[in-house]
Amino acid sequence: MVMHMLFACIKIFISRIIDVSLGTLRTMYVVKGNKIVSASIAFVEVMVWFYAAREALVNYDNNFLIAVFYSLGYAAGTYLGTLINEVLIDGIYNVKVITSKINMKDILTIKKHNYGVSIVKTIDDKYMLYLSINKKRYSECIKLIKSLDKDSFIVVNDAKLAVNGYFRKKFIDFKID
Repeated sequence: MVMHMLFACIKIFISRIIDVSLGTLRTMYVVKGNKIVSASIAFVEVMVWFYAAREALVNYDNNFLIAVFYSLGYAAGTYLGTLINEVLIDGIYNVKVITSKINMKDILTIKKHNYGVSIVKTIDDKYMLYLSINKKRYSECIKLIKSLDKDSFIVVNDAKLAVNGYFRKKFIDFKID
């Protein structure tokens, strides 16, 4: 009976990892506007969730271990889904930097690292740098900015679309009529 319970806990744990990872990916595809992929993932996600929920509820209603493994699977699935998102899903980040220390020489350094950057002078004699970057270069970009001005204020947002900018990648083939 103990082995049967342990096997059930492992099945539930793995099922939850799979369904929650898929849910995280589905959400990312929804945000990016990819309806077909997100709907396909949703179908598989719910099938796996149904299996995990059925396994947890049908045979072992009062066992605390089932709830623990169900919850651990959820947490591990969230973590794994986030890692998979970082590796698989292309994306663009908009990076805004408010600085008083970065000068034109630093701007050229940023450009030499293959980042397109626009500069706006603010009313309080600071500069706002605006960059749109591939999310896979995010850490490298922030590290570069911090090396130029460790006190800069940096805001990073997900971008759904970038058109006619510095990018020349496959995810920017959108035309405005």
